[in-house]
Amino acid sequence: MLNKELYARDISGDVVLLKKISTGDTESLRKLYNQYSDYLFKIVFYILKNESDAEDTLQEVFMQIWEHSEKYDEKLGSPISWIVRVTRNKSIDKLRSKGYRERENQFDIDRFYNLSSDEPSENPDSVMTINSTSEQIKSAIDTLSDIQKELLEFAYFRGFSQSELAEHFELPLGTVKTCIRTAMIKLKDKLKHLIN
Repeated sequence: MLNKELYARDISGDVVLLKKISTGDTESLRKLYNQYSDYLFKIVFYILKNESDAEDTLQEVFMQIWEHSEKYDEKLGSPISWIVRVTRNKSIDKLRSKGYRERENQFDIDRFYNLSSDEPSENPDSVMTINSTSEQIKSAIDTLSDIQKELLEFAYFRGFSQSELAEHFELPLGTVKTCIRTAMIKLKDKLKHLIN
């Protein structure tokens, strides 16, 4: 969703890199780092909001890939999906461990959905497609209420559970569940042409 081009690329080369990394091939790790580090840094920085912590966490992500690349299973998705999942989980772990939730950060959905527009591409058509997709996602998100946007932000990018959201926003748990479910249904309906 964030970067259609990355997810649409031929995954066979990435699968080979991960297999080589699992045998201790440092050159393959370097190639994977050069390929994805800029993109992954943006994800980590968006979650942590701190450049130094994001750099440290990115190194931890690649250390985890180095130590656990054999856990990647082709049947469960592409390498980039697995790598992004590792990155997001590591970032959320860091967020929780350092008490980042105490920070009052303004919700900034525009910045998140514009991440993909900075991705390098040799193909102008790909850039146009990515930018168009980002605009469609932003437009769909703009139809949500402020509380729906905030709940999605805190749930999916800051790692809050629904009970933590209820406590943080001083809302009944049922209200939180309903708001999130309604927002997701609305987004799915608005973006179904991108999902199918």
